[in-house]
Amino acid sequence: MTRVGFIGAGRMGGPMVSRLVEAGHEVRGLARSTESRTALEASGAQAVSTFAEVGADTDLVIICVFTDEQVREVCLGSDLLASMPRGSTLVLHTTGSPRTAEAVTEHAAQFGVAVVDSPVSGGPHDIAAGRLTLFVGGDANTLARIQPTLESYADPVLYVGPIGNGQRVKLVNNALFAAQIGLLAEAVRLGTQLGIDEGDLLAALPYGSSNSRALTSVSAKGSVAAFADSVGDFLRKDVGVVRQVATELDGNLGLLDDAVNAALPNRV
Repeated sequence: MTRVGFIGAGRMGGPMVSRLVEAGHEVRGLARSTESRTALEASGAQAVSTFAEVGADTDLVIICVFTDEQVREVCLGSDLLASMPRGSTLVLHTTGSPRTAEAVTEHAAQFGVAVVDSPVSGGPHDIAAGRLTLFVGGDANTLARIQPTLESYADPVLYVGPIGNGQRVKLVNNALFAAQIGLLAEAVRLGTQLGIDEGDLLAALPYGSSNSRALTSVSAKGSVAAFADSVGDFLRKDVGVVRQVATELDGNLGLLDDAVNAALPNRV
């Protein structure tokens, strides 16, 4: 049994907490509202109200907040890390800047806390099925120690190198995914010109050589616009981060940028 602290038990984090509890781990989650407290307790977790209570006497603390700024607030601007035992581990599931992961790692070292950046690929349904994908950057031995706990909700758990590399891989992944949606938007435009109904086209293409995860996801929603609307907030955030990081490192998205713009016009 692992003693797990959890911050960010929302749309993605909530199912993770449930899977952790079901796997026999002791979970303590941050609750800032009556609603979140009720949800945590209903899943079998203990609800606490401060960062220090989340971190105290834990083996592992998982951060699953929405933005990079929230990660910095929790990890650099609170007493969470100071409250965690020496030898424990902090897991960053939020997609954000590699530099944030590196800054948190440097700050955590003074408290004897290890850090892995582990952004996720998938949705709540993947978590519920135990098949969420994790891209993990950090120390390989640290990952080996905590991987059995992460496998409560994730498979595969992919080690991709030093701290920050989890973020780098995830940002490339999301830029490519958004670009694929843009290509689908263009394919639907072409199909419409050829007299093919979008619904009929999307129902047929997953059986052809053009199939992809983006295509099957769009097909399930029935239209490119409907799928883009359902994931727009997440893609807008992540593509914004990858553009910023690429610029900071003297890179660019190249052709991917044109396809991303086709995916989410006026949204990214």
